[in-house]
Amino acid sequence: MTYGGACQPCFFMIPGITHALVIGMARQALKIFSLAAATSGVYLYGNKYVDPNDFGIIRVGRAIATVHLRSAERLRDLCCANRGTFIKVGQHLGALDYLLPEEYTYTLKVLHSQAPQSSMQEIKQVIQEDLGKEIKELFVSFEDTPLGAASLAQVHKAVLQDGRTVAVKVQHPKVQAQSSKDILLMEVLLLIVKQIFPDFEFMWLVEEAKKNLPLELDFLNEGRNAEQVAHMLKHFDFLKVPRIFWELSTRRVLFMEFMEGGQVNDRAYMERNGIDVNELSRNLGKLYSEMIFVNGFVHCDPHPGNVLVKKCPVTGKAHIILLDHGLYQVLTEKFRLDYCRLWQSLIKADMKQVQKYSQRLGAGDLYPLFACMLTARSWASVSRGIDRSPVTANEDVEIRTNAAAYLPQITQLLNNVPRQMLLLLKTNDLLRGIESALHTRASASSFLNMSRCCIRAISRYQRSRTDSLYRKAQISFTEALSLWQINLYELYLRLKGSQLGNWVIALLSWMHHSLY
Repeated sequence: MTYGGACQPCFFMIPGITHALVIGMARQALKIFSLAAATSGVYLYGNKYVDPNDFGIIRVGRAIATVHLRSAERLRDLCCANRGTFIKVGQHLGALDYLLPEEYTYTLKVLHSQAPQSSMQEIKQVIQEDLGKEIKELFVSFEDTPLGAASLAQVHKAVLQDGRTVAVKVQHPKVQAQSSKDILLMEVLLLIVKQIFPDFEFMWLVEEAKKNLPLELDFLNEGRNAEQVAHMLKHFDFLKVPRIFWELSTRRVLFMEFMEGGQVNDRAYMERNGIDVNELSRNLGKLYSEMIFVNGFVHCDPHPGNVLVKKCPVTGKAHIILLDHGLYQVLTEKFRLDYCRLWQSLIKADMKQVQKYSQRLGAGDLYPLFACMLTARSWASVSRGIDRSPVTANEDVEIRTNAAAYLPQITQLLNNVPRQMLLLLKTNDLLRGIESALHTRASASSFLNMSRCCIRAISRYQRSRTDSLYRKAQISFTEALSLWQINLYELYLRLKGSQLGNWVIALLSWMHHSLY
């Protein structure tokens, strides 16, 4: 478990995309030839058995995979050596299971909770400087080994003098000074990349990093965000946000209520503890749909180390523990409503409306690519309806390879969309990574929850724009009717997927045939 780190906006997926085309094609060819050899024997040249290893493309594929593994390990080592902002990059890359080669994602996942640690002497120094007291004066016990270490800080379990068990988040002592240097280094690297690849236009993203990093380095700001989101989502009884102990917290040291659980992407943990992954995925979708569409205040760092799960011993239901509240995106009303209408159009497969609201969000003629980036689905699936067919392995391969083929267009698109979209794209990436790990991607229930939130958000806005009581009542009635239709459809889906539902459907079918 961990209480900590944060990732940078979605542009950091771009360096890995350039590898995706080659590795995707080679890996796909490897699978095809291996399968053919295994199933048919592949007898050629006078019925002599041909070893699949003799095929040049297979040998090249293996070589490329090995190169990628070495590159991933070197990238991980670079992130660990430079720490700070570099670890943020590695964390984000490690969450892109559906996009990057597995050599990268598997190797970089350790950065979510096993980043390099500050020494105990450095931790004592920060606490002494900020609180003016030694550790032994503040705590009955303080565990030397951190619960987790991330890019900006590490978290230790401790017991206060009054007996309260707390999680103490302590900022790495050098991160303040190093962060500005890291951003400058990335700015230089991006300038070099732009000279080599003129289509790359990412300098404005350095400005985003300059804006967001100071907020993340202020732990008092993180505490305020935690309290705001806990109040905003208090109607979700499955959500737990650690309470902040303000009397002891500073800009570099944050005292929180201690909470523990398994990481949200740990399917084995869910199975051991009898946690329903489908219900868990639905609840996570409810949280983020409410944040994005209804409130416009979005936790933008849901990597697996920041979302824990624990089964409540009393109710037997799974609690979602949301950690690390340093990075939030506040959405403007106009952006939020256009984003609501765009997702409604995507769910309904209304291509004219998809084009309209994509273009209002800056996509221009690249709206098909924008729709694919938002949904992580192929254009064929988007056109059919993203809730009507599950994600297949072939579709994942198609997305990975096309990402490389359309790299200039992706660059152009990221330059054109509002800055608010960047953190939402990154949040989408991380949430889909969790769904992929839980095998719950593209479930119908997640789209139903999104639809509910979009309907509520748009109806609330429409009521605020009229003084007519009749019109307000009309809007409320339409809202209630739309929500009732969604509830009815969800009930149908649940019945259809249950044994009882199958019996009812079979009985109705039998009665229909008997009558006619």
